[in-house]
Amino acid sequence: MPKNSIPEKILVLGPAWVGDMVLAQSLFKSLKINKPNCIIDVAAPAWTLPLLKRMPEVNEAIALSFKHGELAFFERIKFGKNLKNKSYNQAIILTNSFKSALLPWAASIPRRTGYLGEVRYGLINDVRPLDKSKLRKTVERFVYLGLEKGQQLPEKLPNPQLGSAPKAPLDILSRLGIKLTQNKILGLCPGAEYGEAKRWPAEYYAEVANHAMNQGWQVWLFGSDKDVAVTTQIKQLTQNNCLDFGGKTSLSEAIDLMSLCDTVISNDSGLMHIAAALNKKLVAIYGSSDPQHTPPMSAKAVIEYLGLKCSPCFKRECPLVHLNCLRNIKPAQVILHLSN
Repeated sequence: MPKNSIPEKILVLGPAWVGDMVLAQSLFKSLKINKPNCIIDVAAPAWTLPLLKRMPEVNEAIALSFKHGELAFFERIKFGKNLKNKSYNQAIILTNSFKSALLPWAASIPRRTGYLGEVRYGLINDVRPLDKSKLRKTVERFVYLGLEKGQQLPEKLPNPQLGSAPKAPLDILSRLGIKLTQNKILGLCPGAEYGEAKRWPAEYYAEVANHAMNQGWQVWLFGSDKDVAVTTQIKQLTQNNCLDFGGKTSLSEAIDLMSLCDTVISNDSGLMHIAAALNKKLVAIYGSSDPQHTPPMSAKAVIEYLGLKCSPCFKRECPLVHLNCLRNIKPAQVILHLSN
């Protein structure tokens, strides 16, 4: 095979957060637009792999077994050396930590692209400047790393798109002993792993759920094991009339079930970005975070955000205790979107 016909192989070191991994698909899509024959592998924490398997741009998803936050210096070096035989031309490191740059360096990948981050001189040999005033959005920062030096960001970035097998959600419902009705389905995502300051009050979610059910909708509650307390609370506040999937489904199963929803209401969370990537009608509720930084990438999404003087604070808990950035977004305002 002539040298110039050998496809470029790119290893992407992916983010650990579910929402960020969804946004990373815009990078993968952009790489495929600019280099149609490139082969993209992604190394990331194992819990993000269900997302990667739904992204046709990704050739191989490589699970990283390191615990969140641990350096594991020698283990990362060993892991990187084991990747040498894959002959990657370039690594793109989406995270800014020192440890995330160890693996591609140990793999002897000749071009290692990323932001300087935690003083990663040498580990990163294709350092890109991070101008936060020009690259305000996380997705822009990801896509920028996939461009050649001097190349400008396109005016419109490709939106993430997650697929779902048509029969998969029906099989899940059958396993759970649930019959699909003809009612419209409202999905509620009341969790947010980052902290309480990103969570719209449970009683507000319950008020919206009760209204929707009075209009003939089914209401499904989504969340991980960490969200069981809040999904249980909402179910109790709705006289146990919601279907509560909190802690009962894997991430992959939650994606499949959400594909059946007509509308999704969510805090700024990984599930919010999944709903956007499924092209669902979406109401995204922001409190302590900034919708200009991590907006849902979908034309069907509407954002509820008050932009108070104290917002965005990016805190896990409200430093002023009142949580007005969320409490002052009333259920009646969100309910309006159900009929629009």
